[in-house]
Amino acid sequence: MFRDVSACNTYNYGDAHYWDARYVQEAGSGGFDWYQRYSALRPFIRKYVSTNSRVLMVGCGNAVISEDMVKDGFEDIINIDISSVVIAMMKKKCERISQLKYMQMDVKDMSFFPDDSFDSVIDKGTLDSLMCGTNAPISVSQMLGEVSRLLKPGGIYMLITYGDPKTRMPHIKRSNYNWKIELYAIPRPGFHKPVESAATNSHVEPVPLTETGQLPADYVMEDPDSHYIYVCKKIDDGQSVLCDKFADACVKD
Repeated sequence: MFRDVSACNTYNYGDAHYWDARYVQEAGSGGFDWYQRYSALRPFIRKYVSTNSRVLMVGCGNAVISEDMVKDGFEDIINIDISSVVIAMMKKKCERISQLKYMQMDVKDMSFFPDDSFDSVIDKGTLDSLMCGTNAPISVSQMLGEVSRLLKPGGIYMLITYGDPKTRMPHIKRSNYNWKIELYAIPRPGFHKPVESAATNSHVEPVPLTETGQLPADYVMEDPDSHYIYVCKKIDDGQSVLCDKFADACVKD
């Protein structure tokens, strides 16, 4: 549960000054979507998030995913980012899109919003950025605590990340969040499955997990460097008690 050193370079992705400088330097270069475009994520988002949901997009940057979601019928998306530079850019760019709102905010302190404010929180690379920052475990815990607080019972936190279960489950699989977790593995954009590949799994089906939330030893990835989608459903306290008593039934929900 330490800093994600193996996947980080010398940049401090958890620092606002880094992102402000980067967005100033890249101004005019257009939007950039980390990991996956909406077209690839659409089957998962449409499965778990209804178009009339109130959605929070954390660490939005200058990505076009929120704009694409509006084109697909989503009605209410609040986008936040720690960089005041990119928020100013996106406010100007999307000022005529009434379904989108942009706010400068630190994901570690979203106290502007009351409890149970959102039906869904989507995170495409933001937790990963904190994992590459200083005080990573504390920062990640603060962010996930805020995400859990903001989700309504039954709400969905969708984490899109490069992090496999060994590096992400210790952070998200914590009893105080009351999250029921499903995992998907999606090939990188442009990946072509080798003819000799032994993988037979469909990336639109959940990945089987062990009791500890890890990949089975015999599980073969279609793309060894896949991105992962963790779908975390917030269970209310009453349902959590029932799950403790009737664990098998809850796993099948």
